[in-house]
Amino acid sequence: MLPVRDLLLTLVVVLTWGVSFTVIKLVLNDVPPMLMGALRFLLSAFPAIFLVPRPRIMLRWWWAYGMTVGVGQLALLFVAIRLGMPAGAASVILQSQSFFTLIFAALLLGERWHWPQFAGLTVAAVGIAMLAGAAETATSTITLRTFALTLGAAAFWGLSNVIVRLAADSMPPGEHLDPLAFLVWTSLIPPLPFTALSLWFDGPHAIAYALGHFSWGSLAGVAYLAFGGTLLGSGIFTALLTRHPSGRVAPFTLLVPLVGLATASLVLGERLVLVQWVGCSLVLFGLVVNMFGASERSYWLEPKGCQSSPIALPSCNLDKGNGSANIGVFTVLAVNDRLSNLTISALGTKPSSSPPESGH
Repeated sequence: MLPVRDLLLTLVVVLTWGVSFTVIKLVLNDVPPMLMGALRFLLSAFPAIFLVPRPRIMLRWWWAYGMTVGVGQLALLFVAIRLGMPAGAASVILQSQSFFTLIFAALLLGERWHWPQFAGLTVAAVGIAMLAGAAETATSTITLRTFALTLGAAAFWGLSNVIVRLAADSMPPGEHLDPLAFLVWTSLIPPLPFTALSLWFDGPHAIAYALGHFSWGSLAGVAYLAFGGTLLGSGIFTALLTRHPSGRVAPFTLLVPLVGLATASLVLGERLVLVQWVGCSLVLFGLVVNMFGASERSYWLEPKGCQSSPIALPSCNLDKGNGSANIGVFTVLAVNDRLSNLTISALGTKPSSSPPESGH
């Protein structure tokens, strides 16, 4: 059981991330999607880059991550929501990134799947198929176009998770990847592509009009996504993962889409039809099967004292392919022996119960 203080911090993260989908919907009423993306990443990068050290990773991983999780994921998500995708449904469909990560890890890294991952993917796929099948019906608020865009955003997110893995693998000997610093410094990449896309799709007059009529509400919304969703939420979450086993923290991330659905219903008045509720429930249940099945398997396979997390890989040595994936909001990465000593150093904290690190 988490201490009361850490439990409250975890709930703050869940609420912050869950509410962000409704905030996106509200800001997009006044700001074009691509311009919003550019502003969001500018605020994520500045002034934070003056407060966190620059991670020593190769430039290609900066670009790859910035273009996938930044431009690829959020551009498609913002356009989908602007075109009518319900914010609550988007918060659920986007969680399929967990399974896209497993697919890309298998294709690009040769990772092996285990029964919880396959079972969870199968259940979630049925739910996604139900959501797609209900699109374009008379009672549906989801179209095939917005559904495909949101699913594409999840795919880019999944690909970006594998890029994090490759970036961490490329770190100089004796160094580890700080996930918070990585998020901050890679935020320098998306603003230029987003600005170019905004000029292409919206035109300079639309950009000038949006900036000239930029309300305090829109500014607060963009700031919330940049500071609250990215820096505050990610910072607290990574700090919690350094103090507790992921099995105690990561399951709370399953509440994020539930908060997303509830907030969108209360604030935006969104309503889903029965088949969409069933589809969303199956997607979430697939995540539960994947997470708790992997956690139980890890309990029997991992040596004592080994702690896995959705962001940092276990700090114990396992044979390649023998680890299991823990699903969180950020990444779903199977264990690889080359990254066995990767730990989190965000917010200046250190793992409390992991074994001593050699060579650091």
